Amino acid sequence: MQFIKTLFWVILAVILVVFAVNNWSPTSVLIWEEIRIDTKLPVLVIGAFLLGFVPLWLIHRASKWRLSRRIKTLEAAARPAPTPTASFTPASTAKPAAAPMDLGKDQIAEPAPAVSSITSASSNEDKVSGS
Repeated sequence: MQFIKTLFWVILAVILVVFAVNNWSPTSVLIWEEIRIDTKLPVLVIGAFLLGFVPLWLIHRASKWRLSRRIKTLEAAARPAPTPTASFTPASTAKPAAAPMDLGKDQIAEPAPAVSSITSASSNEDKVSGS
């Protein structure tokens, strides 16, 4: 891929040199009514190209840099947090891992309610007995 990129730039440079040699003639450019610039044609063409290319290239590089920073931030946020590792124990003193428990439906306890239910009848009785 690098070879193709280098070949492209060499061919572009050769074309630019051939254009400059064949069109090296003085040109007069009228900027405003009183301002006239005398320059060579290749300088004028290359200058006009760079005047349009460089600002857009800088905007492209800035947005590419900003988006790559955003992607790196999002990728870092999406990565799971590292789990803390246990302290080092030599293999001779390490306990074997426990086998996973296999519980049946009848061995699983029903969860207890977090809040006891209050009925409207019991609350009415409390009001009456409190009077």
